[in-house]
Amino acid sequence: MDATAAGSAADPRFAALPARPGKVVAIHLNYASRADQRGRRPQHPSYFFKPSSSVASSGSTIERPAGTELLAFEGEIALVIGSPARRVAQGDAWAHVAWLTAANDFGLYDLRANDKGSNVRSKGGDGYTPIGPSLIDARGVDPRSLRIRSWLNGVVVQDDTSAGMIFPLEQLVADLSQHFTLEPGDVILTGTPAGSSVAAPGDVVEVEVDVPGGPSSGRLVTTVVEGEVPFDPELGSMPAVDDLQRAEAWGSPEAAGLPAAHSSESGHLTDTGGSAADSPASVRCPVLGDELRAKLGAAPVAGLSAQLRKRGLNNVHIDGVRSLHPASPAGAAKLVGTARTLRFVPNREDLFASHGGGYNAQKRAFDAVGEGEVIVIEARGESGSGTLGDVLAIRAHARGAAGIVTDGGVRDASAVAAVGIPVYSAGAHPAVLGRKHVPWDTDVAVACGGATVEPGDVIVGDSDGVVVIPRGIVEEVVDAALAQEDEDAWIAQRVAEGHPVEGLFPMNAQWRARYDADDGGDR
Repeated sequence: MDATAAGSAADPRFAALPARPGKVVAIHLNYASRADQRGRRPQHPSYFFKPSSSVASSGSTIERPAGTELLAFEGEIALVIGSPARRVAQGDAWAHVAWLTAANDFGLYDLRANDKGSNVRSKGGDGYTPIGPSLIDARGVDPRSLRIRSWLNGVVVQDDTSAGMIFPLEQLVADLSQHFTLEPGDVILTGTPAGSSVAAPGDVVEVEVDVPGGPSSGRLVTTVVEGEVPFDPELGSMPAVDDLQRAEAWGSPEAAGLPAAHSSESGHLTDTGGSAADSPASVRCPVLGDELRAKLGAAPVAGLSAQLRKRGLNNVHIDGVRSLHPASPAGAAKLVGTARTLRFVPNREDLFASHGGGYNAQKRAFDAVGEGEVIVIEARGESGSGTLGDVLAIRAHARGAAGIVTDGGVRDASAVAAVGIPVYSAGAHPAVLGRKHVPWDTDVAVACGGATVEPGDVIVGDSDGVVVIPRGIVEEVVDAALAQEDEDAWIAQRVAEGHPVEGLFPMNAQWRARYDADDGGDR
């Protein structure tokens, strides 16, 4: 049977396939080059579905919807199942693959956050899965000898081989067959190497899979066009982008043309899949410049709190947490950084069974935290079990995290304190996570110690506790706090000289004039 002819006769979208596929299954992250670019390596493969209506043939166009900017391409090797596979061993899995070819797993980053990992809208649009143009017979092909290349407007931008995969092709087939029957015609998209980037209207993207010196899929050609119909805000959430999404879609902050301040984020980006299993990745917080970080390090939490209160923010204190390093001569270890968040929900045995094991949200958060960031954990003030231990503290420290804040307990507290990373918690507890908590989500707004913390908020902690500063006002708050510190130091010196507090604290007009005459305490 001519598989291509059979598919074409039914519907031109499936011209390269034996028929319309019943399932299109895609893996999130599967190339070492991509993992190195993203700054993490998954322990197990994770997947998402794409609708068969997203399949397109070579020579087709893909529409970048009106009002969006981040349509990204991902060249991939596509496997086409030839015979039913259910609970097959890895050693037998390749026999169930009839053909392989090129695919392009397009995704719209403008809708990633809206999908919250499902990829239904961000990767399910019409034409978002071009496949073809020709099938390679899988029989006699070494699954580790395949090459994948992509071109953007004639320039090679992706070039890798299946030998660079983290999870070999046979493993993907065997793994998926554990969960459901892979049926003839089903398609598996097997991941993209480094080099995925953004395509704009007018761009032409080509993908080819071949065995060097052997059979080839031919070049799968897709042209990007501009959409004319905008999304309707009355029907659903609207596209939105920020510098984080731009950096991830383009592949790096530099490629996205972002300011140099974002450059420290490169190499710590998440995969385009954006699933719950891969989203540790789903947020990169704006970095703090050295000057601002130094100011925050010099400003006491009490002073910052006073300035926040003056601006009407009274609910920005993470209550009930204390440093694991309170005994140093300088007091608690100073904590300054931008928030990355982790949320636990109350333990329920069935939910812990489904979410507590494997590469769960807790592990993903600690694998994804970047330099200068603070992991803030919502544990509902429940300190009756640990929310982290020494291994995770070591991981955060190794990644350059600025600290950890949890309104739950810390297990192996002495060992955690010895790691050297600032940790603020509700206390020590020997029990493991599952006694009270289920790791549930990362990089969402959380409630920690009675305060709402969003990813990117600035976190500052010292002996007085921990405060949350909205990123948009942090500069004015810290400058005002430092100015007040100068004033308070001058007042303290006057009190030490024997002057009464009345009229001096706060200063009346007479004392204010004297303070100003002293050049504001020589500030």
